[in-house]
Amino acid sequence: MGTSTENAGADTARERHAQGPADGPSADGAVAAGNAAAADGPRAAAIGPQATAADPRAAGDGPRTEAAGPVARSGQPGPPVALSPSRASDFLQCPLLYRFRVIDKLPEQPSPAATRGTVVHAVLERLFDAPAAERTAGGARAMVAGEWEKLLAKRPELAELFADDPAGERLAGWLADAEALVERWFTLEDPTRLEPADRELYVETVLDSGLRLRGFIDRVDIAPTGEVRIVDYKTGKAPRPQFAEGALFQMKFYALVMWRLRGVVPRRLQLVYLGSGDVITYDPGESELLAVERKLLALWEAIGKATATGDWRPRPTKLCGWCDHQAHCPEFGGTPPVYPLEIRPADGA
Repeated sequence: MGTSTENAGADTARERHAQGPADGPSADGAVAAGNAAAADGPRAAAIGPQATAADPRAAGDGPRTEAAGPVARSGQPGPPVALSPSRASDFLQCPLLYRFRVIDKLPEQPSPAATRGTVVHAVLERLFDAPAAERTAGGARAMVAGEWEKLLAKRPELAELFADDPAGERLAGWLADAEALVERWFTLEDPTRLEPADRELYVETVLDSGLRLRGFIDRVDIAPTGEVRIVDYKTGKAPRPQFAEGALFQMKFYALVMWRLRGVVPRRLQLVYLGSGDVITYDPGESELLAVERKLLALWEAIGKATATGDWRPRPTKLCGWCDHQAHCPEFGGTPPVYPLEIRPADGA
């Protein structure tokens, strides 16, 4: 098992997810391993699109729009029912942020960077609808404006991003930046030699412990020999080595879900950073994914305790500067909304 960084070059025949700050805390090492035994397989599993479950990336670096938590039939907020890489990272970054997104479902303002990531992901997904010979950099660049218009039709509120741009100069620059990211991808992978098995794949599984895991995978490649590669696009820059584990945590999460669903450990995990032109790869093993599973169980236990007691403490970091919820955060003199769930005292209290 190991990690490697590749800077440019087409895929070989063998190898054939609002962009946040590039450097951030390591999610993979932020929670201690739990005592629960690792599950041997799922009790229930599903692969495919799901209309009611939304599960985007923590930093908005992808095409999904978050419904941050489950809503009961009554329309009232309910306790968390599943864990995604995004929400796991939220809790590890700041438990109060997790509460705001999952329990309170506070609205968040879209950002130009996150929206650009959505458009770029859409282009890289739909590019493979065309025959291999027609997957060109020029053709992909030409798709950017159209994907922006499609997104704007679905989410008219995004027009506010450029409300102060009557001449359209900022919008033109923003689209040009998106086109440049798309074009850079062609220096990192060769789409004429790729036939993805899945794109924007929704995956969900329930472990023997009862923990439900779910998420969206940008791309799944399957070699003729059956080896699986999971690929995730990032529109930001590759993190410095000391922060790489945070991004790999997301990929190991996906690897665990795919292993439980299909019975095969993915051969390779691949992060494609369009902002810096880096490709980071990692080859996981069973023992490592079992350790990830134990960490997720421990994390879910901590989330359950916070849900029951209402004890969601803020964890100030440099990432607070990007948070939309400072007005509700005690660290900034704010007051959280009234907790909408029944509170149960902690054991022994």
